[in-house]
Order: sequence, then structure tokens, then C-alpha cells
Amino acid sequence: MLTETDSIKYCNSLTYYSRYITREVNIGDIPLGGNNPIRIQSMTTTDTMDTIATVEQSVRIIEAGGEYVRITAPSINEAKNLENIKNELRRRGYKTPLIADIHFTPNAAETAARIVEKVRVNPGNYADRKKFETIDYSDISYEAELDRIRKKFTPLVLICKEYGTAMRIGTNHGSLSDRIMSRFGDTPLGMVESALEFVRICEENNYYEIVLSMKASNPKVMVEAYRLLINKMESESMNYPVHLGVTEAGDGEDGRIKSAVGIGALLEDGIGDTVRVSLTEEPEFEIPVAYDLIKRYSIRNKLQKEIPSVIRNPLNPFAFAKRDTYEVFKTGGKNVPAVILSANKEILNSYSGLKDLGYYYSSSLDKWNIGDTAFDFLYLGKNDLSYKLPGTLKKIFDHDFWVNSDSKNDSYPLINISQYESGCEVSDKVNFIELSLNDLTGALIKKLSEEMNFIAVLKTENAHAMAEMRRAFIELMNNGLKIPVVIKRNYENETDDEFTVDSSADTGPLLLDGLGDGIWIESTVTELKKINSISFGILQATRTRISRTDYISCPSCGRTLFDLQETTAMIRNRTNHLKGLKIAIMGCIVNGPGEMADADYGYVGSGPGKITLYKGKEIIKKSIDTEIAVDELINLIKDNNDWTEATV
Repeated sequence: MLTETDSIKYCNSLTYYSRYITREVNIGDIPLGGNNPIRIQSMTTTDTMDTIATVEQSVRIIEAGGEYVRITAPSINEAKNLENIKNELRRRGYKTPLIADIHFTPNAAETAARIVEKVRVNPGNYADRKKFETIDYSDISYEAELDRIRKKFTPLVLICKEYGTAMRIGTNHGSLSDRIMSRFGDTPLGMVESALEFVRICEENNYYEIVLSMKASNPKVMVEAYRLLINKMESESMNYPVHLGVTEAGDGEDGRIKSAVGIGALLEDGIGDTVRVSLTEEPEFEIPVAYDLIKRYSIRNKLQKEIPSVIRNPLNPFAFAKRDTYEVFKTGGKNVPAVILSANKEILNSYSGLKDLGYYYSSSLDKWNIGDTAFDFLYLGKNDLSYKLPGTLKKIFDHDFWVNSDSKNDSYPLINISQYESGCEVSDKVNFIELSLNDLTGALIKKLSEEMNFIAVLKTENAHAMAEMRRAFIELMNNGLKIPVVIKRNYENETDDEFTVDSSADTGPLLLDGLGDGIWIESTVTELKKINSISFGILQATRTRISRTDYISCPSCGRTLFDLQETTAMIRNRTNHLKGLKIAIMGCIVNGPGEMADADYGYVGSGPGKITLYKGKEIIKKSIDTEIAVDELINLIKDNNDWTEATV
């Protein structure tokens, strides 16, 4: 059991929003960390050797609100051309700091560090190696490898120190070196140690203008790694600012949800000094999503209501474990989280209102077709339907309506606390009880502990919603109450984009920590079809309920060897019926195969007009022409018996 003191080493508080204050790092005229605002950045996708195209895309990023612009420099030629790009931007009146993105080439990093305000290096690629080899290192041989890295990395450190250039040491989950993998495994601890080895070399040279990142395409891994990073920095008296991002998040709604879940989980606890939302879209489109995320916290201190502090914390923030609950009608226990929707007018009027929500009724066959994103419970309040629902979809009524309903035996009541405490009639099958943290008194907990057919609907009006609901889960766990819990949030007058970000950032972090047996989100503006899609998207992003194909798609950069947006759309169009399959679409070898992490199949640019296909981390076919590469990917999936035909 972790105490409050033990558990909050990765943040200031579990119950009160407070920025985790890091040291200030100077990046040109825009300092990072300390008491500065959370900064927003993006990365160009143009060829770095095309000066004007890169400048013009940088301008679009800047004018959209980007405070830093990152540009790839895969070789010394691109690194040298950063000077032309910088000069042209300055000539046009833009002083935004530039960041050079480096992976395999120390000489490019050393050149770029003399030109731009910051360089980013990946410790898994920069001076280390990844050949997917397992080597049994002794302490002596491991130290010898560290000494080799020290000799290759120190020149860059000294140049950065001389020129006043900042550095991001950015670990990626998919590109951990063989050396790190051999000792620490494919783990958040390995990610953290990979970065801290480089930090220690910097500190040996009295260089401290450092930013750190722990990026992964899996939000669960990413969140645990950042938390562990803070924990380890605390133990070594470090306080470097952190850059947040879910790498290869993808595009569209899925990319936004995945980013909001992972980045939001850390921002909720006050962690994060700069944000990049990695979407497979034009880079300027990333900026509004990042802004919607961070604006939630600019006034959080003024709006949050007091939450009781945690004395005993049963949650391990560094390792996932699902909360133990009993099962009530396919909810809780070992079941995937349920989805509840509130009925709209279309559903109340006709069964055709369900056709975009996973349920399609065929009148000619007199049967329902049920899709992968078919929700589980329909809240009707004080209204009933004139038609019969499919057997897998159950009705929820307000208690006072349910008591007198003709559908009483085929529906469940939603009970409030006062009704429950007054001894109201309950169902002998399933009951939903709506409650908040303040309702969890000793008397209520004792009474609920005697029930075995209740599902709690946890709600909050607190602006610091995630923290209050987490606190309620902790109260339940500390009292041994194993009642299943549905997380409920209502959003008023928000745009679709705001609703996507807010619902993901409020509920996703709880699911990442194993909390929640269902999700129920409402909006006064957003259409029910989108609410349903976002609900399943949140469960997909947290990997608690897989209902669609998972695409791990990099956001493109100057290294990209094909049109990522067009190719991603093409692959998605052909494969989006393959539920549960993970397909990585990577623009270059830097982002594959390592960055694909746990993908089942990989489509990776390997040269102009050429693609390499992977099964897991194994190369299957090389140098495939792009014109036939998607067909070859489909054939590879079929050859491995992972293909099913799409149903109409």
C-alpha cells in the first residue's frame, strides 16, 4: 500500500491542481519551464532542403499559435540549411525559436546546435543501436558501452553549452536501444533510464539546459513513463522541464482522443511544460488541439472545488492494475467497460434513430444487425419506446418512472441517493445508483457493501473532475467496496472539438489507471452519433475495449518518403473493419520498425517510391513500389490469417 507521501512523488497533489515546477530552460526568447505558461509546438513536414517551403509551413505553424517550430535534420546537409531557413524567417520578422530534430547523425546535431535554439536527440538512436539483439551485459561491459556513448555524445553537449543551445533528450518507446532493452526490457523504466543516462553525461559537463520527453503511441505506457521520470528525477535532485506528446497518434478523431487521453492525464496532475499533438495532418492543425488541451488548466485553480486529500493511496501510478469489482449484468468483473447513451428525439421517435449507433434493424428479415460500436445501455429518463430493442441493448429509466413502467421487467432504474436511503423499491436484477464523492459516507458504503446487483454512476460538477472522481475510486477501494462504477460527465455548450478533448481528458486518465467499468458522456450540442464514437474512441485509446482497427501513424516530417495523409486514408479505407488489428504507417526508417512498438503490421517508407512491409518487428518484403504496396500489405495480412471480409 502506497501512502500519500510515497505516491505523489510524480506530482504535487492527487487532489488539488498544482503545476509541478521545473527549472527554467532558455530557448531563444521563449523560456520553458519554471513559472512560464505551458508552451505549444509543432513540426514541419516539408523537405528541409526546400528552404521556402519549410519557411512557409513554419509561418503557418507560428501564425496558428505555435511557440516553437521543430525541423528535421537527418544529415549534415539539412543541418546546414537550417541557417538559410532561420535567416529567411528572421528576414520576414519571425523570431520563433527553431528546434533541430536529430536521430542517427551526431555530426548533423553538432552542426545544428551552432545554428538553432534547441536540438532534439533520441538516446535510442543517437549514439546507441537497435538491431533487436538480446545481449547479456555484465556490469563491466555495460559500463564500457556507457563510456562509448559518453565519448560520442559529449562533443554535442559542449557545443550546446558554448552556443547557449538548449537540448531535448527525447526517449521514444519504440526506439529503445538493444542495450537498454537487454537490461530493463521494453518498459517505462527502460525509457526513463535511457534518458537519464544522457542527462548524467550532460551534468558531468555542467550543462543543464535540458528538456526531457517519454513518448509512446500507447497512452498507458506514455503516462507511466512520464510519472516514473518525475519520480526518478526527484530521487536524483533533478527538475528538468518535460515535453508531452503521444507519438504516432494518428489522424482525425482517433488522433485527437488518443492525444487528449495521454497528454491530459499528465496535465491533470500538473505535469508538462510544453505540448505537441502529433497528428497525421498538416502541422498547423495540431495547434488548436494543443490549445484546447492546455486552456483547461489556465483557470483550473480558480474553478476547482476542494477535494479531501488522500491518506492511503491503493493505486500504483507506475504500473497498470484494473480495480477489482464484482459483475452485474456484463458490467464490472472481467468485462470490458460498458457504454451508456442518453436517448435523443430520433431514438424516441423511431428505431431508425439507432442505425448510426451500432444497431440496424432489417424489416425484411425482422432482425437486428449489431456492430462493433453498439452501445450497451440506453437512458430514457421518463420516456419509453413504442418499439422493442435488440436483446443486447437494455433500457434505464428514472426510478419514479421505472416503478410504474410496463417495461419494468425489461429495464433498470436509475436511483438517486435520497431515494436509496429512504428504502425505495429496487430491481432484483440491476440497479444504477447515481452518486458523487461527497455521498460516500460510512453509512452509505456499509449499506452498498451488502448489495450485489448495483452499479454506481459516478458524477461530478467539479472543474477538477478527474481528480475528484479518482478520489472517489480511492475511497471505494480503501473501504473494500467492489461495486462496478460507470464514469459520467455532462458538457454544456461546447464545440465538437472541445467536447472531444474535454471528455477524453476527464475520463481517459481514470481508465488508464484501471478505474471505471463504463462510460456515460453527455453533451447539449454534440450529435449522439459522435458521442457514441468518442465514447468507444476513449475506450480504444485506453485499450480497455477494442472496437476498431488501431492505426499507429506518424505525423510526417521532412524525412517522410511518401504522402502520409493520403496513404493513411487509403489503408484505413481498406482495413478499418479489422477490429483489434494494429497497423503502423511510418514515413521513414526513423519511425519504424522501432517506433511501431507493438503494431501487428508495418508499412514503412524505405526509399523514394519504395516501401518495406513488416510483420511485428520482422521485415517481410523490401523495396515494394508504392503503387502496389497497399495491395501487398493486404496480401500479407491475409497470408497470416488476420484478414476478414468487410460486412455490408
